[in-house]
Amino acid sequence: MMFDLVNKRALVTGASGGIGGAIAESLHKQGATVILSGTRLDVLQSVADKLGERVHVTACDLSKVSGAKELVKDCDDFVGGVDILVNNAGLSRDNLVLRMKDEDWDKVLSINLTASFHLSKACLRGMMKQRFGRIINITSIVGLTGNAGQANYAASKSGMIGMSKSLALEVASRGITVNCVAPGFVVTPMTDALSDKQREKLLGAIPTGRLGQVGDVAAGVVFLASNEASYVTGQTLHVNGGMAMI
Repeated sequence: MMFDLVNKRALVTGASGGIGGAIAESLHKQGATVILSGTRLDVLQSVADKLGERVHVTACDLSKVSGAKELVKDCDDFVGGVDILVNNAGLSRDNLVLRMKDEDWDKVLSINLTASFHLSKACLRGMMKQRFGRIINITSIVGLTGNAGQANYAASKSGMIGMSKSLALEVASRGITVNCVAPGFVVTPMTDALSDKQREKLLGAIPTGRLGQVGDVAAGVVFLASNEASYVTGQTLHVNGGMAMI
């Protein structure tokens, strides 16, 4: 089986969201043991119930530095460590720069970027010891293109890419790869709220003529987590239907 993840331990943050849940399900399907982390325990538990065996659930407050350390300790207690880290947790607080509150800038950078740094750092010791690891950061098309009203979100997602490249250089010799997946516009409750006119305009900018599905993003993560991707590091996989060809 290609992309065989049997005996691998995967931590997925933001697993209560649509993309996070799909990533967890796809990794699990390939044989991985999955630790689901997020803020909505009821949703995490429903994902776990759907998957069945080889699943653990843990709540985490990633806005605190201690949250990352506690989360990795939970993984150690559950399954003895982390082989695959998927930094998917994220939020947005959109506004034009002139109207953006300082706390909205700080909150988005804290969860989207700083928490990814702390989690990566906390997982690295174990990965370096076993000379294997996969860190996969979920960034965004707007981290490359920018987007009006999303200076904080775009900065956090662009920062993820720079951080990933730097970290990839530091740990490549230890059998650890660090990559990003950058989704374009994916079918979520947010895109469901678009008006027909907004949707038509958006689809006109996507060469494939459709919005992405959560499974499109999850497939990229599975590849990057696999042994088949061992020669791929410091890269960003763009999953956007051709909307931005970078």
